[in-house]
Amino acid sequence: MIKKNPIGLTAALLFALAVCSVWGEELQKVSHNPWELIIYRPENSAQINEERCWLTLRDDKGSEIKVSAQNYPNGISATYEWISNPDVINKYERSIYLSGGMAMHLHLQPGKYTITFSTPKEKQLNKTINAKENWTSNEFIYNTENPAKVIFVTPTANENGFYTGGWHISAKAPEFFKVAKPKRK
Repeated sequence: MIKKNPIGLTAALLFALAVCSVWGEELQKVSHNPWELIIYRPENSAQINEERCWLTLRDDKGSEIKVSAQNYPNGISATYEWISNPDVINKYERSIYLSGGMAMHLHLQPGKYTITFSTPKEKQLNKTINAKENWTSNEFIYNTENPAKVIFVTPTANENGFYTGGWHISAKAPEFFKVAKPKRK
């Protein structure tokens, strides 16, 4: 039979509280970097995953900001990773886009930005979905003083679940996180 030692238990409890207190202070110091926004485009069906959508970023005055894989003089750049291989950061070569299953890391300067995505009709792969128009998204306002950690880009669909040719940006994750349910108009 094991005898209980009240002094040993008290010492162990005080030690545990001290460790938790130190860890708690360290955890409070860790915070989200508001100048790095993750933009995630979850996987959908194979045909829609390959449709790219390109980023347009505007400042608070409405001027378009050029985003690059390298730091431009404005200090804004982007990298990406595939969700299937999340620990490998890739650099964009030419244009800044998302396909299904990609997460963009957008590195910003402090400020307020308007984010949109579009797919021009000449770059659409699936010509059966509303090929007469460009696919465009809603505008998402991002402010580094009140940051979101992640925003999501999903294709739009009608009430029957068929893709309508457009994009929806939201700070709320889609209903199905692994395979995203399209946003209905």
